[in-house]
Amino acid sequence: MKKLKWLLLLSLFWMQMVVDAPSLNAASSVTDTLTMVKNSTTIVHNGVKTTAAQPLTFINGVSYIPLKAIAVEFGYKVTYNAPTKESIATSKDGVELRFKPNSAAVTKDGVATALTGPAINQQGSFMIPVKSWSILTGAKLSLVGTTMTLSWSTAPKAPTAAFEVTPTEIYAQQTQVQYVDKSVVPSGTGIVNEVWSGREDIFQEAGKHTITRQVQDGNGVWSDPYSVTIEVKAPNQAPVADFTTDKTVYRIGENILYTDKSTDDENAIESTKWSGNESVFFAAGEYPVTLEVTDRHGLTSQLTKNITVSSEVLYTRDEYNRLYTAVGEKYAISGSTVLTYPVVSYTPVSEPAQMVRSNSPETLVREGIGYEDQLIGDIRFMFHNLNNTGEPVKIYLLATNYGSVTANVGTGATGMGGPNTQVSATGKMSTARYLTSLASNPATTWQTVKPGETKEILPMISQKALKQNEVISAFADLVTDQRLEFHVVVVKDGKNPVTELPNLTYLERDVHVRGTFDGTNRSIEINETLGNTAQRLVIGDGKLDPYLTGYDGLTGNLEINKGNFGVMYKMKLSHVAPRTLISLNPRGGYYMGAFLVNGKLVTLPISTPIISDSNEAGVLYRTGNTEETVELIFMIAPGGNLPLSLMFTPLPEVRW
Repeated sequence: MKKLKWLLLLSLFWMQMVVDAPSLNAASSVTDTLTMVKNSTTIVHNGVKTTAAQPLTFINGVSYIPLKAIAVEFGYKVTYNAPTKESIATSKDGVELRFKPNSAAVTKDGVATALTGPAINQQGSFMIPVKSWSILTGAKLSLVGTTMTLSWSTAPKAPTAAFEVTPTEIYAQQTQVQYVDKSVVPSGTGIVNEVWSGREDIFQEAGKHTITRQVQDGNGVWSDPYSVTIEVKAPNQAPVADFTTDKTVYRIGENILYTDKSTDDENAIESTKWSGNESVFFAAGEYPVTLEVTDRHGLTSQLTKNITVSSEVLYTRDEYNRLYTAVGEKYAISGSTVLTYPVVSYTPVSEPAQMVRSNSPETLVREGIGYEDQLIGDIRFMFHNLNNTGEPVKIYLLATNYGSVTANVGTGATGMGGPNTQVSATGKMSTARYLTSLASNPATTWQTVKPGETKEILPMISQKALKQNEVISAFADLVTDQRLEFHVVVVKDGKNPVTELPNLTYLERDVHVRGTFDGTNRSIEINETLGNTAQRLVIGDGKLDPYLTGYDGLTGNLEINKGNFGVMYKMKLSHVAPRTLISLNPRGGYYMGAFLVNGKLVTLPISTPIISDSNEAGVLYRTGNTEETVELIFMIAPGGNLPLSLMFTPLPEVRW
């Protein structure tokens, strides 16, 4: 009795399993059978007889039947293409078969396939090999005696249950897993049911996991199981923030060395954020310093430690800044104190050098000619303009040869900043790039301007259009062996400046400077010892450093180069005392620029946009423990404010 009871329960369980488990519809089972007899025109399809135009014929061991007769039974539509002489059979789901008379090949969906025999015409009927038809359609072919049978299935094709698991990296207990459907339903009836095994939205255990899926379409046909095996990683651990300092207690003005000791289980810390980690403190007390680290998964860790500063003084703020502010960086000073420093006198020597300053109008409000002059020899061009026309414009430098001899025009050192909306940045970068180019001693590039010709000679400045409110600043050294008329032209982007030139008028000048100036290379040599006490050397004030005079090429009027913009200063300081700080202090407002110091480029400032005012200074150089000769080459950067004080101050003693 007990045995019977267990058998009954087992049978019920088995029945339930049969009902619940997806089973494949017999999509591949035979639904259609077609029989033909040698030399007979009768075709029997699932018991229904039809008559073919020609009998089943055997020629050289190959069986043939009319294409139209057999294709119709398989549900194909047959057409004829007269230009290509092709008989075309097309199935309901779009499969296309193309046959040609006397050809041993068939094209299936554009791909040629060999036939078991050539297609033929027999008494007006186009005949094809039966075996080839069975291969092309997937039908099973058999021959028993003189009877040939084709069997196939027209049942709906089973769907496929493909899917994709994302993301590619999955962590146990953490990663939200997505399952992207990649299934295909040939019947077009959609998915009405699905069964998953091994699927989890968040996997709890690390290791290999196999996920399996089956889907059922609208015809009730189930797919084969589709499986994907993934590797689930152990839960990602948050990084551990940690840092050390080289001491436990610091004096006022003493450098602090922070060492990041943070770790991550994947060694994948992507960002580090400090707060309070000053390199030095100038008052006694406890200072919290916090380090926060983030790994590539967004997990963070934070650590705060207190820095203890005693009341003992190693350096004052001023002493520390003069000793340790990096070259190119700025530091705070007392601007009023600078005025108490003795002024170093000097006598500049002007070297023959022409310069064209095209800076008026500085703000462009329409198209036109910004400057024009006839020149020969070495010429430095300076451009500094802002676009306020309301639409993109380009600035061109053109040259016209009114003479009878072809002019050779060479281009030497150049530098450009912009176009962008930051006035100070464009001036700083044009100066820095020009000095860099100058230091590299570039080879002169040559071009010619033929008699009667007008052409663009400095394409650098017209490469990009100036959008509204954008600024361009540039310097370029040119040389010409024939007198040329140079035109600084402003036209809308897309226009040809050469063809527009005859129609343009001169732009109205503003408070800024335009003109041609000579003696624009200024040599200064100072032989007295500098730096034993605080001293200053004044640049660009118009008094100790006189402004150049020249003329406006458009009006012929006298022009004063206020600020000496475009002038190249070559300064030789023959005796700079040991342990002297050379720094730059702007007196008229903010400043930014560049210097060649003993041949090395120094931009001011490096990590901030500007030296804000007279209460800040930028570090240019420090001498070592012996007297040095220091050579400076610089140009006052467009967009900066003047005058400038070049300061020489003794460095504090190094204390331990």
